[in-house]
Amino acid sequence: MTAIHLLPDTLISQIAAGEVVERPASVLKELLENSLDSGATEISVSLVQGGIKSVKVTDNGGGIAREDLPMALSRHATSKIASLDDLESVMSLGFRGEALASIASVARVALASRTAGAAHAWSIAAAGGPAEAPQPAAHPPGSSLDVEDLYFNTPARRKFLKTDATEFAHCEDQFKRVALSRPDVTMSLRHNGRVSWHLAAGDAARRVAALLGEEFAAGARAVDAAAGDLRVCGFAGSPAQARGSRDHQYVFVNGRFVRDKLLVHALRAAYQDQMHGDRHPAYVIFIDIDPRGVDVNVHPAKTEVRFRDGRGVHQFVFHSVSRALAGTAADTL
Repeated sequence: MTAIHLLPDTLISQIAAGEVVERPASVLKELLENSLDSGATEISVSLVQGGIKSVKVTDNGGGIAREDLPMALSRHATSKIASLDDLESVMSLGFRGEALASIASVARVALASRTAGAAHAWSIAAAGGPAEAPQPAAHPPGSSLDVEDLYFNTPARRKFLKTDATEFAHCEDQFKRVALSRPDVTMSLRHNGRVSWHLAAGDAARRVAALLGEEFAAGARAVDAAAGDLRVCGFAGSPAQARGSRDHQYVFVNGRFVRDKLLVHALRAAYQDQMHGDRHPAYVIFIDIDPRGVDVNVHPAKTEVRFRDGRGVHQFVFHSVSRALAGTAADTL
């Protein structure tokens, strides 16, 4: 019988990476969430070969001090929570302290960061193992994280990646989700050196129109309802704008994009009497709720949630969107 033994830290991180880092878009999601949590108001994304060769995110956020840089690439290290009470009321997008360590275990990672008032920036690098010592670097206030050669040291996983075009499409969709969630942040996306998106900071209506199109904007109905600590707002596309796929369905809970069966059912039910055939509605819906009323620590990818009062949330979303669809369409977004 083989004796029980502890796994090496690097292998533990690589196993965790299987849950967190499915493809380049997964890397992009984690980096964008870190930028938003840092207080960034400008974020730029640069991809090479669909993100397979490189995913780089640069922001003007608060930055990371030199002494904290090694911890940034360590497992279970985070500045966002310190207790169970923090976890139960978490509002930051990231909190598990696993993502960067998992990414660094299966890619070549370079992190440069400068805090406000610091004389200069510091950088740190890792390539499938422990991070090197921080080095002085040139960088404006904020951070840049460059992830190259995803799965370079686990070729079996790399084989599961699709073509550059397919991986870019997933990255672009991830970029759109984050851009929709934070219209107050200026965001840009480049792929192989070409600008794909440049979105100036503005309000939610303009951001929705920019990403989903003026046609959607012209026919969408505004949703805005509140009861206690629960609020539902956003834009519900008119039934005439139903699509053949679910590609224009975005739901956010406390600013986090989620895929939740309960919410999908509520929204589908709101459109039920106005939809025909196998068409799918388009919508961008934001749900704000007391963080203690929703559990976001369901899965490492953090796209699944669990509501304390699921039935109440379902009914409120259903009625809020139903009333909006029964009303008059907004003139414009």
